[in-house]
Amino acid sequence: MDVFVVGAGGLLGSNVVKTAVNRGLSVAGSYHSTRADFEIPLRELDVRASEGFEELLTEFSPSVVVNCAAMTDVDECEKRPELAHKINADAPEAMARRCSDRGIGFVHVSTDYVFDGETDEQYGEESEPNPLQVYGQSKLAGDRNVRSAHDSPLVVRPSFVYGVNRAHETAELDGFPVWVRSRLTAGQAVPLFTDQYVTPSRAGSTAETLLDLIDDGASGTYHVAARSCVTPYEFGRIIASTMGVETDALDKGSQSDVDRPAARPSNTCLDVEKVEARFGRSQPTLQQDVDAIASYF
Repeated sequence: MDVFVVGAGGLLGSNVVKTAVNRGLSVAGSYHSTRADFEIPLRELDVRASEGFEELLTEFSPSVVVNCAAMTDVDECEKRPELAHKINADAPEAMARRCSDRGIGFVHVSTDYVFDGETDEQYGEESEPNPLQVYGQSKLAGDRNVRSAHDSPLVVRPSFVYGVNRAHETAELDGFPVWVRSRLTAGQAVPLFTDQYVTPSRAGSTAETLLDLIDDGASGTYHVAARSCVTPYEFGRIIASTMGVETDALDKGSQSDVDRPAARPSNTCLDVEKVEARFGRSQPTLQQDVDAIASYF
């Protein structure tokens, strides 16, 4: 299998590349502005330029394209909605259509922010989306566009992605744990929400499952996240424990304490029973996922 990863330098994209290479697959990829250190063919690509993507398909002839590129800054999307839709909705549609025309598989990475959080239950793949902000709206439009443009796409929804970025020789922790770690290390207070619930997705385990789904010929939508539905405060306690420091610096807070341009849903915990049933195995707990990268804390 030949895999082409769009957004190979990002947190999830770099893990897809690393995992695919470790599995002995033929891998190439693209980056937006900063070239990763992988010893694979890499090309600079603005995903809004569909002609450039077409040229890469001609050059590499992959059997499957994994789109990890996105505009993920939630507040910046709110400020620049036109750009958010071009990157998160229009570009995936154009890529999916070009792949469909050539008989190439297409995998699109979605988000838990397509949901509004107005429930006490975990969201299944068939739950009705209702995004609260431009980011979620643009990503939902991307999901729907991809399904319209390609005969059998695979759409993977992670949640609250974190982990080790593998794009450079010195792999580094990325995402929420970095912020918590930096404040704990500096002896600063760490205000963490107790009224937001997520099922964190470690980039490494998400990449493994994503590639398993591709290898198994899956299509449709799959939620890929930890089994643990937790608050950022609870996540922070696990991080502090992993670091071997006291949790006294962790302060319980509320989303209403922070004034942000874009609304955030209160509960985007994802139900992962579908992917568990497909492979006959449980998704990892948050503690197991953090333990897997404990040396980076």
